Amino acid sequence: MDDQRTAEPGGPTGPRPDAPRRPPGTLRIGQIGGVDVLVRSSWLLVAAIISVMLAPAVEQVEPGLGAGKYVAGLAFAVLLYLSVLLHEASHALMAQHYGLPVRSITLHFLGGVTEIDGEPDTPGREFGVSVVGPLTSLAVGVAAIPLAVLAPDSSLLDLAAKGLAGANLVVGVLNLVPGLPLDGGRVLRAVVWKITGSPHQGTVVAGWGGRVAALLVLAYPFTRQFLLGVPADLTDYVFAFVIASFLWTGASASIMSARVRRRLPSLQARTLARRTLMVPDDLPLAEAVRRAQDEQAGSIVVLDAQGIPSAIVNEAAVLATPEERRPWLPVSAVARSLEPGLTFPADIAGEPLILAMQKVPASEYLLLDGDGSIFGVLVTDDVDKAFAAGI
Repeated sequence: MDDQRTAEPGGPTGPRPDAPRRPPGTLRIGQIGGVDVLVRSSWLLVAAIISVMLAPAVEQVEPGLGAGKYVAGLAFAVLLYLSVLLHEASHALMAQHYGLPVRSITLHFLGGVTEIDGEPDTPGREFGVSVVGPLTSLAVGVAAIPLAVLAPDSSLLDLAAKGLAGANLVVGVLNLVPGLPLDGGRVLRAVVWKITGSPHQGTVVAGWGGRVAALLVLAYPFTRQFLLGVPADLTDYVFAFVIASFLWTGASASIMSARVRRRLPSLQARTLARRTLMVPDDLPLAEAVRRAQDEQAGSIVVLDAQGIPSAIVNEAAVLATPEERRPWLPVSAVARSLEPGLTFPADIAGEPLILAMQKVPASEYLLLDGDGSIFGVLVTDDVDKAFAAGI
């Protein structure tokens, strides 16, 4: 199964750290278009299963191979996953064509996944990035048909060509099923987005399409005998459960993501900002707190000797400092230096705000107006509360 993923923002309380270039349990086997190609260790299990399952068919067309029949099965597994790699590479290259950074391509137990940073900014680009994968699989399947026709009957080449054609045609068709997290779900999302003008609405519709697809897959073994007159065995039930779980989990995550993103535009740094007091860095903490209380300021910014903002007082550090120590402690001792990434424009809002906070996690951020003057301080806890309240 193909699972095209985009990096999405978490909640303000849970910044998503940048993903490692090589996640645990993966092996880097090369690059395509500058994108790392990774293979999960679970693929070895898949290769072994395919090798064992194909062994009787190999023995039938080429008797006497002995252990070589398993080698032939393994070769077919590699060939099959090379076609999966072509599918994922098409997603990656199309995403790069539209200017979207691609983290990696990973082959795993159920197929492959392309990790893309961000999302296409138009429904047309979403459609292009999504549909190119299934079309590539269908093209590989169609291209293998002449080879299957020309190959000698009951030969290894005939077996491999028919298997490759059938597998890719099935993968191409199944990935066009209109439900997330399949490519067809993203195609449906693009269509609904184009019609409604809302990518979030498109995600919800495509997510429910994925849930319906999951229920149909789960029901298939139970209805197989009624529909086809063929009783299902234990393998059918297990396989249906695994695929249905994959679809349901991915679809549910997409629906939840859409609901979260729908609320993000309401998070505006300007409206959440705290009034701030500016004090010199050598001012005693007790005096800084007193002045802030007198002026009803909810934050304190520390100025250096030149009068330039250099740090933001950490509220948690102030509360953790005993009152008897505060007169002898300079305010700079409980402040965090204004490192790159801790200063935002006051008008930042929505998803750009959350992504900026995730990039440099902190408890407070300095907000600047368009003329460079200090507007206030944005406190992460305030953003969390606003997000949770659905403001």
